[in-house]
Amino acid sequence: MTQNQIDEQIENEDIEISLLLKGIYLKYGYDFREYSSAHIKRRIIKRLGETGLNNISEMQHKILNDREFFKTLLSDFSINVTEMFRDPVFYKAFREKVIPILRTYPFIRIWHAGCSTGEEAYSMAILLQEEGLYERVQIYATDFNSKVLRKAESGIFKIENVKEYTYNYQKAGGTASFSDYYTAKYDSVIFESSLRKKITFAEHNLVTDGVFGEMHVIICRNVMIYFNKELQSKVIKLFHDSLGNRCFLCLGLKENIRFSNNSKDFEVFCDYEKIYQKKYTI
Repeated sequence: MTQNQIDEQIENEDIEISLLLKGIYLKYGYDFREYSSAHIKRRIIKRLGETGLNNISEMQHKILNDREFFKTLLSDFSINVTEMFRDPVFYKAFREKVIPILRTYPFIRIWHAGCSTGEEAYSMAILLQEEGLYERVQIYATDFNSKVLRKAESGIFKIENVKEYTYNYQKAGGTASFSDYYTAKYDSVIFESSLRKKITFAEHNLVTDGVFGEMHVIICRNVMIYFNKELQSKVIKLFHDSLGNRCFLCLGLKENIRFSNNSKDFEVFCDYEKIYQKKYTI
């Protein structure tokens, strides 16, 4: 195959993907058109190779006429890379620098946006319990993928990951034994039901849904790295509009608000840990 033929094939694939994403939006209301094109293309090509379909156009036809197949692809697009106390330095900074401010609030609302299977929401529940704040908090953990939300609600995780989770917990400044928070059963661990009583799991799509209450803390870590710059800016505005004055936005270590139109409306609270505080606005 010549270079021109390769270039033409790539161009045709990109057009087919664009049409597929538009079809998904028009038929089902999920909008992936501003996700990172490389991320979306990888997921589509991988699924295509597992279906026996000849090309992306055939996949589009199947998606528009087979809701179950669409749900399969929807799961492919969902970003489910997570773990308990992921990036312990973030949780340590949150414990040492944000918690003292939250103590001054009579009631605390926290939004975990893009919570996936819930490990980081449970991590925050543990931290808040250890700091004596859990009884006056409400955590909203959201994702567009109903399948991962059901797993998150169960509080059941693979026992093979517990060693890594325990290490993260200790590095994050945990004050108890991590094993106090779960019961081991066969090849899984079940987290204590007391950790779930203040967490509400709900569907919410960062791309198409609106403002989510007035939060004291929004945590959206390692989600926006899969968005293009325009979508990142839109989501930062959504977070800005969903936060109260002087409240906190927490991103992943490789993310920032630099390219957002709302960057001037935040100040850096913890630089390396990517914790921002919304400036006071009238």
